[in-house]
Amino acid sequence: MKITRNKKSHKTLMFYTTHFQYHEPYQVLIDATFCQAALKNKVIIEEQLKKYFQSQVKLLTTQCIILEAESLGPPLTGATQIVKQFFVHKCGHEGKPVTAAECIKQMTKDSRYIVASQDRNLQASLRKVPGRCLLYLHKAAPVLEAPSDASKKWVDKKARNLLPAEAEKKIEYLKKKEGLITHKSDEKAPRKHKGPKNPNPLSCKKSKKEKQQQQQRQQFNNKKQQQDQQPKEHKIAETSKTPMKPKRKRVKLPAHVKEVLKNKNSS
Repeated sequence: MKITRNKKSHKTLMFYTTHFQYHEPYQVLIDATFCQAALKNKVIIEEQLKKYFQSQVKLLTTQCIILEAESLGPPLTGATQIVKQFFVHKCGHEGKPVTAAECIKQMTKDSRYIVASQDRNLQASLRKVPGRCLLYLHKAAPVLEAPSDASKKWVDKKARNLLPAEAEKKIEYLKKKEGLITHKSDEKAPRKHKGPKNPNPLSCKKSKKEKQQQQQRQQFNNKKQQQDQQPKEHKIAETSKTPMKPKRKRVKLPAHVKEVLKNKNSS
């Protein structure tokens, strides 16, 4: 239940942050009715609200709220002591105090306060005004009320009539808040788009068989060149010598064959 409650509160805070410029530290305006409910349920307000919002929170009250609590007497003595612990914000009613409800209504006109109150009439009147964020105690658990219908209608109407310039400003503000935009000095120069690169030489690596065949071809070509150079040297040497006629072989005839031949020649 705690996780679900925290998710809902975070979603509601983001709605008011986006559309109504609420920001950290969130200012919570507390009245005596809220303190009375906290005292009844034994809730430490500051501790519980910090856990609930999980962000920086500033707890405030006004002089009008304190004076009204004091005027109600003993039933609200404990609530008065609690509300006096918070920072007293100037409400502009010094010397002419008004009721706590009227003071809170006037305070929320120009500033962004989360109103913490158990006053049903005050809550009903604030729900009619767009951008009013309400907080109340359900037993011992703080509850951030979902955006009212008036706030949702105002946001829808603004979205339809939103000018492009306002939209750009809002987008830039949210981007800066989330840290998506850096300063101009930190921005890097845009990279130049280069043309197509050569293929990776490792991917085009030749196989071992092709390497061996290439080496064999080179060796064969080298041998051939060496062989071609050697005969030329021999030819040059042979051309420099005088040509020699081949010698005839003399055949020796026997004596009786010679006599027969002589007789034939004489006859």
